[in-house]
Amino acid sequence: MPKPALPMEGGCRCGQVRLRISAPPILTMACHCNGCQKMSASAYSCSAAIPSDGFEVIQGEPVIGGLHGEDLHHYHCPRCKSWLFTRPEGIDWFVNLRPTMLDDASWFSPFIETYTSEKLSWATTPAAHSYEKFPPFEDYEALVKEFAEQL
Repeated sequence: MPKPALPMEGGCRCGQVRLRISAPPILTMACHCNGCQKMSASAYSCSAAIPSDGFEVIQGEPVIGGLHGEDLHHYHCPRCKSWLFTRPEGIDWFVNLRPTMLDDASWFSPFIETYTSEKLSWATTPAAHSYEKFPPFEDYEALVKEFAEQL
């Protein structure tokens, strides 16, 4: 996977909300869960875990949309409703960015894929690791290390 040229900017489809990342992702993913299928209107959603101190909204005010649960907050543009990023509740050290919101997402490739138990039969990714649900908590350290070595 090519290394992203930092800093990078991006935004929603209408341009009302703009973002900047100044730190490389710690992990990239494709999620095949039914919720991501519905929110992305696709076979899976793509995401890049960006360290929180390397992520900022530089224009506009995203609003919570999609799932309004206690454990995840999905942020969208209030005008065009583009799904921009997700912040897991109680985990403040990373932001789960939708990499296709960046002006240049050509560097992106999913390193892991999750929720293959809900995967559409024809959907494929180049992910190096696949999980029926999420990886076990104890696997993340090794996954992050392996991903960093490939970046």
